Amino acid sequence: MSTNFHLANLFETVADAYPDRAAIIACHEDRPTDTRTWGELDERASRIASLLVESGLKPQSKFGIYMRNRAEYIEAHLAGFKARMVPINVNYRYQADELVYLLENADAKAVFFQEEFAPRITEIREKLPKVGTYVQVSDSGASRADWALDYEQVLASASPMARIERPSADVYMLYTGGTTGMPKGVMYSQGEFTERLSLGLMLRGVAPPTSLDQVPGRIEQLAGIEATNVSLCACPLMHGTGIWLGHIAVAYLGGATLTMSHPRFDADTLWQLAEAHAATDIVIVGDAFAKPMLKALQDASERGQPYNISSVKRMVSSGVMWSREVKDALLEFGEMYLMDAFGSSEGGMGMSVASRGAPVETAKFMLTEGVKVFDEHDKPVEPGSDVIGMVGISGGVPLGYYKDEVKSAKTFRDIDGVRYSFPGDFAKVEADGSLTLLGRGSNCINTGGEKVFPEEVEEALKRHPGVLDCLVVGVADDRFGERIVGVVSLTEASNVSADELIADSRAHLSSFKLPRQVIFVDQVQRAVNGKADYAWAKRVAEGSPE
Repeated sequence: MSTNFHLANLFETVADAYPDRAAIIACHEDRPTDTRTWGELDERASRIASLLVESGLKPQSKFGIYMRNRAEYIEAHLAGFKARMVPINVNYRYQADELVYLLENADAKAVFFQEEFAPRITEIREKLPKVGTYVQVSDSGASRADWALDYEQVLASASPMARIERPSADVYMLYTGGTTGMPKGVMYSQGEFTERLSLGLMLRGVAPPTSLDQVPGRIEQLAGIEATNVSLCACPLMHGTGIWLGHIAVAYLGGATLTMSHPRFDADTLWQLAEAHAATDIVIVGDAFAKPMLKALQDASERGQPYNISSVKRMVSSGVMWSREVKDALLEFGEMYLMDAFGSSEGGMGMSVASRGAPVETAKFMLTEGVKVFDEHDKPVEPGSDVIGMVGISGGVPLGYYKDEVKSAKTFRDIDGVRYSFPGDFAKVEADGSLTLLGRGSNCINTGGEKVFPEEVEEALKRHPGVLDCLVVGVADDRFGERIVGVVSLTEASNVSADELIADSRAHLSSFKLPRQVIFVDQVQRAVNGKADYAWAKRVAEGSPE
C-alpha cells in the first residue's frame, strides 16, 4: 500500500487539481443554498485545523461533531484529518446521558455543535471535564453561549494550517450504535480505509489508483464516461453510510456532496433538489427512505407534474434491507442502477445491483472478495448446502473497538492465519456463490426450538401492498418459549386486517416463521438513519411502548 493513502491527503489532492469545482452543495430549509468549491473547502478546513492545534489538541486527539448535514460538518471533519486528529460522529438524536457516555468514552477534547443543540450541551457540560473547547455553528444568528467560540469568527481570525506529513497508520474512527448496546468506536487504519474507498471507481469502469498521485488522472478518465458526480446524501452524515458513501467516496470522483439539512426527511424535497442540482447519485438507507421516495414519484406523476430525474444514474443503499418490489417500482421512473450494499461499520460484505430487466431478489448479494460464511466450527459453508453460517470479512478489517478489548477479540479474530471481522450477521451461501442475508444473530427469535430471523418475516409482511413498514420481534410465550409478533404500520388507503396479513405471508414463509400476532401502529419507529429500533418494537409487542 502506498504510504500517502490518508483521507486528508486525498482531499488535498483533489482540491489542488480542481480548486474551482463544487465540493459541497448545502441545501437548507430556511436559507439559500450554500455552494463551496474544493479550494474553499480546503482553505476553510485548514483554518479550523489551526484552531484545533491552538486549542491544545495533539495528533490522534478526539473531538465531537454534533450537527445535522451541513457544510460545517464536512469542514470540521476534514480539519481533523488535516491535523492528524480523530473526528467523532455524534448522533443528534441522543439524549443527555447518551451524549455524555459517547463523548466521555471517546475521550473528546473539543466539540463542534450546531446552535439548535446548545441547550443540550449546556445541560451536560459539567459532566464533560475532558472537553476544553466548544465551537458553535450559528443557525439563526441568535446570541452565542459565552463559553463557546463562534465558528465563523474562528475562520475569520485563524490562519490556514500548513500541510504536514501524515502516516497511513493514523487512526480513523466511527462510532456505531448498531441495533443494541451502547455506542462503540470502530477504529480503522487511515491508509487501509482510504485505499478501500477507492473501489467505488470500479463501479464506474475506472481502475482504483495505487497511490493518491493517480487520482486526478482517474477523475479525467471518469470524465470521459459520465458527468461530474453530484451525490445527494439523503441520510445523515453522522452515520457510516452518509459520511462514507455520500461524502468521502465522492472525493475520488472529483464531485460534490449535496446535503439536505432539513430536520425531517421529505421525499418531495429530495426529488426537487435532485432535479434542481442534476444529482447523479442518491445515497439512502433501505426502504425507510425508498418507500416515501417512490410514493412521491407516483404522486407527482398522477398530478401530471412528474419530477425530471433523468440525471440520476445510481441510487445506493446500505445498512438495512431494500425490498425488490420497491426497487422494481423505482426503476419504472428512471434508467439507473440500484446498488444495495450489504455491510456494517465493521466491514463491507457484498452488493447487489438491480437495473431495468435485471432485477435482484431481496437480501441476495454477491460476496465481496475476501468474504466467507463460516459454520459454528469456523469451517467455510459449502455453497448450496443450506447451512446457516456467520459472515466473516477479510481485507480492510478494523483495528478494533476503542477501549474494548473483550468485544474486539470476539468480533475481530484470525482463522487459518487470516484476520476476519464478524459483525454478527448470519447468511446462507447459494449454489451460485451468492449470499442470502438472514439477519443479525442478536435479534434471532427462538420459537418452539426453531430459529427465526426477524428480517425474513419483515420482508414477507412488507410484500403486502397495504404495509408501509414493519418490525418483527419475539416475546415470551409459555408454549413456544418466544412467539413472533409483527409491529406494522399501514398505508393511508389500507384497511387490511391482522389475519389477512398473516394469511398473505404464508405464501412466503414456513409455518413456524409466521407471526402469531400483528399489532398496528401509526408509525414504525426507526432511527434517523433508517435502522430498526427493535427495543421500541419489543416494548410495543409487550404492551408498554413508552
